[in-house]
Amino acid sequence: MDPQSANSHSGADTAGLTAILGHQFRRPELLERALTHRSLAKELAAVGSVDQHVAAGDNERLEFLGDAVLGLVVGEALFQLHSDWREGELTVVRAQLVSRQHMARVAAAINLGSYLRLSRAEERSGLRSASTVLSNTMEAVLGALYLDGGLDPVREFARSYVLGDAAEQLAVELRSGAALGNFKSALQEHLQAARLGTPVYKVRGERGPDHRKQFLVEVRLKPDGGEPGIPLARGSGSTKKDAEQDAARRALKRLLAAADRGGAPAISASDAE
Repeated sequence: MDPQSANSHSGADTAGLTAILGHQFRRPELLERALTHRSLAKELAAVGSVDQHVAAGDNERLEFLGDAVLGLVVGEALFQLHSDWREGELTVVRAQLVSRQHMARVAAAINLGSYLRLSRAEERSGLRSASTVLSNTMEAVLGALYLDGGLDPVREFARSYVLGDAAEQLAVELRSGAALGNFKSALQEHLQAARLGTPVYKVRGERGPDHRKQFLVEVRLKPDGGEPGIPLARGSGSTKKDAEQDAARRALKRLLAAADRGGAPAISASDAE
């Protein structure tokens, strides 16, 4: 296979995408790299291509940066737009807006898959429309946008496409009480998006008379294919469900705080009290 043949699966011209992003790249190679799946980078390297757009590699490093920038601008926007929301409400909505599922929907809405640069094999496999690839690529594009233009263009895109109608719908749900306290779902989405595993809940104790009973629940992290390990947090409530929600809220708060600090996501056993 020659480099030109491999390049036939490099995706649509990016002019339409830059118009949607509302930013003219001074370093267009950043956007090209953000759209380059690792499969194409490996394929072109294997055939000895000197394609300037993949010389710096695939989009995985930009995906890492974009994820961090996305969390910042969404948190900032929610803080500014909803001064009446409590910390827990802000935490739940941010987790939903930056989740892999929502970012895949954002990517699909702007037809991002058509711009993705894939290997021939992955093109045939249908990877261009895979939700995980779409969400990862969307984060990589935001990372490139930040490196080229700073936070302002990322803020504008996030307000139009990431928050947009979705944030307003969540605001309606919060006011009606439908989304309040849904910390278990938010925690699960966060852990799945970070590829850390799934939460597992266990009752650790009960106290008080039957009519005023309090339950103590611990949530632990269960890595994919492993046993429940590191305790994330403990919560209490008048029912097991309430205690689980409280534990999930505390765990999510600590995980997001650790991510913002750039630290490890795991919480020690002493922190889980």
